[in-house]
Amino acid sequence: MSAELPGPSTRLRCGGCGNLTRFDVTRTRRTTEFWHFDLAGEYVVEETEVKGEELESVSCRWCGRDDAIEVVGRTESADDAADQLTQK
Repeated sequence: MSAELPGPSTRLRCGGCGNLTRFDVTRTRRTTEFWHFDLAGEYVVEETEVKGEELESVSCRWCGRDDAIEVVGRTESADDAADQLTQK
């Protein structure tokens, strides 16, 4: 499994089935939030500060594999997808 989540110029890809769009991501976040209550007792979270985050797992929603997930460049994955479509 990849040890990182994708950034602005990268994306996830399943090396097993080629999936580029559907992943189950499990992560633990520690946050501090500012909650604003109205007089009726309803609240809105107005600010959230992430204090820490741990990536636990990423698995492919299509084939279920968690051992073939990789972070690839966006253009690289687009080229691969186009190649797969032209091969069909």
